[in-house]
Amino acid sequence: MFKKIDVAELNDNFFTKFNKEWSLVTAGSESKFNTMTASWGGIGILWNKNVAFTFIRDSRYTLEFVDNSDCYTLSFFGGNCMKELVFCGKNSGRDVDKIKETGLTPVHDGNITYFEQAELVLVCKKLFKQPMNTDNFIDKTLIDKFYADNDLHELYIGEIVEVLKKA
Repeated sequence: MFKKIDVAELNDNFFTKFNKEWSLVTAGSESKFNTMTASWGGIGILWNKNVAFTFIRDSRYTLEFVDNSDCYTLSFFGGNCMKELVFCGKNSGRDVDKIKETGLTPVHDGNITYFEQAELVLVCKKLFKQPMNTDNFIDKTLIDKFYADNDLHELYIGEIVEVLKKA
């Protein structure tokens, strides 16, 4: 069971949440959605709004679901479900049924989907999207290190419109 909390009540360390615990980015309808693991991202203030910064590679199946939705969710599991998150990061929803394979339980609430096993869910309304471009990198070593295959990310900035915390 989840309860809605005000974003100002968050006291989580999102450096840990993204980098060590990871999250699932999920978008789509109840009848067809996809999710992927994300370990890069951030939380902040932009345009006087509470926002999440989400990065999705061009090659990821989830990208088309996020592109075709007004909102997406970030589900955080508090370090639990790491085996499931590894699976969702290494496998494409084009090829496998991630829900069947992981046993994760989707929760559908209107136009959003998140997971019963999550401890924290951020519902994000898309505000901005921009593709990364190698011309914009100041530190060109990052291109060779992270984008040798030219599979760059799309940056999404989403307003955090709802925060759900496991009750």
